[in-house]
Amino acid sequence: MLRPFNHLLFFVLLFIVVVQGYGQTITGTVTDGKSALAGATVQIEHTNKGGYTNAQGKFSLDVIPGTYTVLISYVGFVAQRKPVTVTAGQTATIDVALVASITMNELVVLGSRNLPRTQTETPVPVDVIDIKRITSDAPQVSINQILNYVAPSFSSGTQTVADGTDHVDPASLRGLGPDQVLVLVNGKRRYNTALVNVNGSFGRGAVGTDMNAIPTAAIDRIEILRDGAAAQYGSDAIAGVINIILKSSVNRLNVNVTTGANVTSQADNNMDGQTVQTGVNYGIPVGSHGGYINFGGSYDFRNYTNRSGPWVGAIYRTYPGAVDKTDSFLVANKITRNDIRMRAGQSKIRSSQLFVNASFPLENNAEVYLFGGIGYRNGEAGGVYRLPSDSRNILDIYPIGFLPEIHSDIYDRSLAAGIRGNVGEWKVDFSNTYGRNEFDFSVANSLNASMGKASPTSFTCGGLIFMQNTTNLDFSRRLGVFDVAFGAEHRFEQYQIVAGAANSYTDYGRATKIGTDANGNPILIPDPKGSVNTVFGPDGTARAGGAQVFPGFRPENAITATRSAIAGYVDVEANFTKEFLLGAALRFENYNDFGSTLNGKITSRYKLSEKTALRASASTGFRAPSLHQRFYSSTSTLFVDGVPYEVGTFTNDSRPAQLLGIPTLKPEKSKSVSAGFTSTFGKFSLTVDGYFTRINDRIVYTDQFSGSNADTASAVDKEIYQLLSLANANRAAFFANAINSETKGIDVVFTYGTRLGAGSFRADLSGTYGYTQRVGAVMASEKLKGKENIYFSRASRIYLERTVPREKINVTLSYTIRRFNVFLRSVHFGSVEEATNDPNFYQTYSAKVVTDAAVGYKLTKAFKVSVGANNVFDVYPDLVANPNNTTNNQFRYSRRATQFGYNGRFLFARLELSL
Repeated sequence: MLRPFNHLLFFVLLFIVVVQGYGQTITGTVTDGKSALAGATVQIEHTNKGGYTNAQGKFSLDVIPGTYTVLISYVGFVAQRKPVTVTAGQTATIDVALVASITMNELVVLGSRNLPRTQTETPVPVDVIDIKRITSDAPQVSINQILNYVAPSFSSGTQTVADGTDHVDPASLRGLGPDQVLVLVNGKRRYNTALVNVNGSFGRGAVGTDMNAIPTAAIDRIEILRDGAAAQYGSDAIAGVINIILKSSVNRLNVNVTTGANVTSQADNNMDGQTVQTGVNYGIPVGSHGGYINFGGSYDFRNYTNRSGPWVGAIYRTYPGAVDKTDSFLVANKITRNDIRMRAGQSKIRSSQLFVNASFPLENNAEVYLFGGIGYRNGEAGGVYRLPSDSRNILDIYPIGFLPEIHSDIYDRSLAAGIRGNVGEWKVDFSNTYGRNEFDFSVANSLNASMGKASPTSFTCGGLIFMQNTTNLDFSRRLGVFDVAFGAEHRFEQYQIVAGAANSYTDYGRATKIGTDANGNPILIPDPKGSVNTVFGPDGTARAGGAQVFPGFRPENAITATRSAIAGYVDVEANFTKEFLLGAALRFENYNDFGSTLNGKITSRYKLSEKTALRASASTGFRAPSLHQRFYSSTSTLFVDGVPYEVGTFTNDSRPAQLLGIPTLKPEKSKSVSAGFTSTFGKFSLTVDGYFTRINDRIVYTDQFSGSNADTASAVDKEIYQLLSLANANRAAFFANAINSETKGIDVVFTYGTRLGAGSFRADLSGTYGYTQRVGAVMASEKLKGKENIYFSRASRIYLERTVPREKINVTLSYTIRRFNVFLRSVHFGSVEEATNDPNFYQTYSAKVVTDAAVGYKLTKAFKVSVGANNVFDVYPDLVANPNNTTNNQFRYSRRATQFGYNGRFLFARLELSL
């Protein structure tokens, strides 16, 4: 399985970088006025020659004799241009002290394989998020939540009662799906999570990337390309690209400890959701030529929150002999209806991560680099409360019912290594990137009701594993007015489903006892005909089987599937004049399981003046169906008249799928255009970009098809019933290319900075409006015509179009004076809708404004303390209109809409140490 990764070690040893020197050199040191800045960008303007400062802030560029302008940039600082003249055989030295920036206009590399450019000069919109500054001022500590409150077009929310999705926050860019945005780390492809979202949540049926697995302490900045980029970076980049750039500083210890809790009237005892995050970063210089190893790690604890109400309505039904026993137990133990409630809110999580980013310089400006990390997360989330007399309960085990819990153990491993330098005039980068995510499920405080009183209360339910190995070889250089880049990529992927313990998935139904185990527990086997040892429910019928809340994966679901893909690309940009830039990219990919795809992109920028420019792009794109969507299955056995049938999710190529005419999955294909302008005037910076994206053959996760054999059933229902029976199935859901969609919108980013009195003032305004809708008819198979409402249901349409706000406006104000800093931010989250198939329970939740505030003070040069709040005014979404009728008051706020959550006010305190 790791063969491609082992090959990297062999290639790194054999790969030789030949460098052609020029005999003349520009050298220098970049600092912040006090200490060296490692990783600062140094670029010879209007050429493809440049690099980065080493751990001591030093750089060296070989050039031919001449006069140049050297551009030096670092995130959070004002870029500087330095003219320099170099004569034959001489070395010119430039020492630069950068000044902290009030506005953001750093050099970015995302969106172009060639020259770094400032944000207002790029032909496509790119945001740069200074993670160090944000984590010093803002209440949020995880990447998804930081971006949700900062980045235009980005949305992410914590889910509840959504199985594994409670522990991995799905994210959206420009209103598209979690699997339609590509995530990079240091410019290299990041692997997806092993989890596919199949429960009721935003991103249903999609597979995203878990950015929260990367500790914020290891991150320097994040670049977000808001434009289709599949022709440049490959599959998943339909909505854009997020590039996470790791820290490279040395000899500097940074420790950040944040603690807080939700202090709100809606919480039990007015407080819950206690949170602690500790982040540590330290870099070690290696050798005398600027090498470094930077370590960043974190430990996080987040307690659960609960915003459910006490159960309203009947607590139990009348089972023979059950009512008196339940009543007497409740009375004897002084248990009220308020004690019988579920948990609706964020899950409980403990996690720890460690990341490393390293560079080892070689001669002639070449380097060997590596980065990666390990991480572990344990999640605990509640399911739907089982009432005392529920057929899924055993009164002898849970006299007042029970709240089952889904536990997750999530393991992440990643390592990228490569070598880059110059081969003649060409910049060359050879790398291998490996990543693996393992998602193990277990269930606690539960039972398998079909086992009766013999049931255990905890279960091992199996898990999911996804591995990805990507090998890249990239070349780039300047040829006259052309900046040329080309390269090749090989990607190998593996997806696994691991079966759980037998008692987690088996429906013993009417079961026969065949003996006892070493602990004296009965050993049961399914027996549809029953026997004297049959396990029955109190009403005389067989009870539900499998672990309650999350039945385990069965041996029939277990699978190991693989895929390989090869790609080649070419990317060319040219400044035909000082004002006019034109770029084009072309990418070919071939997958061994569904064939080839060819995609292209054109970008342009025209400068109306030195401060104002127009920009536009047009591209085609694709997203390959994930291995998860092709091979995920989760089934259970249902006995109908003593005959066992399979129900659940079946693979796209399964017998039920074939009988119902579900086509083999194929790639989603997109067409995108965007246009806008950028301008800087005085201390103001403004970008405005409109966009349109059409996606054909979008992959959806259907509802369950069942059919009926009743005399009154329709011809279609009867045919579905008969076809499923041929496959020994009763109800079945699938992944299928079912719809086309269009997304259109506009993004605005406005920044202002100035010196105000003795301090610095900065204002940021960003706004987005995006509208996604299904277009055309649902593309149901011929045998399922008339069942479009199951193929792509009303709820699925709302998940696609309206569970993420269409508009979001962010206003952030910050002021720093001497040792004090003040941070104030308000975010307008647009309205969202309830994803439901029942129009009687449809509801629109109105727009809300959430305000954050913080005050920081430097006690010493190295020590800072901050206090503040997220959601200062304790704003909540609208209540569910009829909670008593729809959810027995258990879900007072919608769990199917991703607006801003419903945890209420969060107060925090933060300590920062920098040495």
